[in-house]
Amino acid sequence: MNRNEAKNILLLYRTEADAADPQIAAAIALAKLDAELSRWFAEHRAAQNALREKFRQIEVPGGLAQQIISEQQAKSKTILRRPKMIFTAAVCAVAILVALGLFIFENKKENLPRNYNTLANYENQMIGVARSVYAMDLAKNDLTQIKNYLAQNRAPADYTLTMSLEKTAATGCAVQNWYGAHVSMICFSTGKPLPKNQPGDLWLFVVDRSAVKDAPQTIPLQIVTIKGNATAIWTDNGKLYLLGVQGDEQTLRKYL
Repeated sequence: MNRNEAKNILLLYRTEADAADPQIAAAIALAKLDAELSRWFAEHRAAQNALREKFRQIEVPGGLAQQIISEQQAKSKTILRRPKMIFTAAVCAVAILVALGLFIFENKKENLPRNYNTLANYENQMIGVARSVYAMDLAKNDLTQIKNYLAQNRAPADYTLTMSLEKTAATGCAVQNWYGAHVSMICFSTGKPLPKNQPGDLWLFVVDRSAVKDAPQTIPLQIVTIKGNATAIWTDNGKLYLLGVQGDEQTLRKYL
């Protein structure tokens, strides 16, 4: 399960009782390990709570229940009373839509991240994905099949691998999302024993450079440590490359 799949599942979450569902429980477990997903899930729960509160504030028209009961008991009067019921229902619907619209508008204004589409945040989010519990979209070790899959899913596939990466065992790939742009995530294994359910310990992320607002046109190779992982970032032919390894700088340089 990757982040996008978890979000789709967690959209069904309303109350704590929903956590009993196996799929929702698995998605919640992933959120506990993924900072970005955890933040999104917290906002989702807050939105649900606010919506419930808005619904509680909507007053039910007086006598509506008695009106419905009486109309059921007297079918002959149904035709006469139907316009009133339609009008009442329409008023309720409009009130709900107005409340919902106002809430969504205010919620988006308050929670919309400012200046979040930055190079530093991109690096942190992608490495966060790599170190979280994720599932590859395609579990194949054939680099040609991986490129074909990424191309079919509108993710960058015209990337260039270093000579060392071409000789490294691939384990698969996934497509990540970054502000509407597709990011190619290619997973490799350095050959070290991997924990259970960890598809790889070496990851290459490729995205169009223009998708990251403050990424300069040219970035000389830079090596930094992010979330305890040695990472390298550079640009080439309009693409932004991010290579991370579960290890130190000496290990990373073997694949550059």
